[in-house]
Amino acid sequence: MAQRVLLIRHGDEPEDDRVATWLAANGYEAVTRKPFAGDSLEDIGEVAASIVYGGLFDVFEMEKYPFLRDEDRWIAQCLERDVPLLGICQGCQQIARHLGAWAGAPEREFFEFGYYPILPTETAGAFLDAPLTVAQAHYHTFDLPHGAVRLAGNEAYPNQAFRYGDKVYGFQFHAEVTPAGFRRWQSGKVNVYGRPGVQDIQTQNRLMAAHDAAQAQWFNRFLDRFLGQAA
Repeated sequence: MAQRVLLIRHGDEPEDDRVATWLAANGYEAVTRKPFAGDSLEDIGEVAASIVYGGLFDVFEMEKYPFLRDEDRWIAQCLERDVPLLGICQGCQQIARHLGAWAGAPEREFFEFGYYPILPTETAGAFLDAPLTVAQAHYHTFDLPHGAVRLAGNEAYPNQAFRYGDKVYGFQFHAEVTPAGFRRWQSGKVNVYGRPGVQDIQTQNRLMAAHDAAQAQWFNRFLDRFLGQAA
């Protein structure tokens, strides 16, 4: 029986991202739940790993979005059971907040929407050994949780990636998104163009063409290690 990986999604986009592709290519069963749409996290059973995706929900608004409490309980279960866990963008902020850190909008608005470089920290080790240009779509951020190791950052957002223990990671960026997925975002986020920090479409497309292959190669290597420990 194939090992199961739980994917918590916050939208209805096609499941054609690099996580889904990697899982299919490596013989895993992807189990998708969408708590925002009413899916339960109570009957999941054993999983080899879990990934909490990005989305448009403010992680601190649990009263407004009660499903976030269910996801927070799931994050707690993964930590208690030593289940490999990856949070992407909103998911990263959810993990940071669960660990006691602040998450929300910075005082100065700077919207990373496009392709931006991240730099490894001195403690990044094998996680990232050189600057990497990655897809971004956010204007919220988070403080580094106590006990976490900061792995990557940039001038606008010093906290771009962290590790907590050996099996929990948070990424502010979207290495999982393919060019097709990013083009959907371009069509769906037309209202953000012109906001501070947002790249114009021509710049996004130029940087996508120049950097997507390296981003994909790096992320697939990360998944080899991250999900390899679940095998």
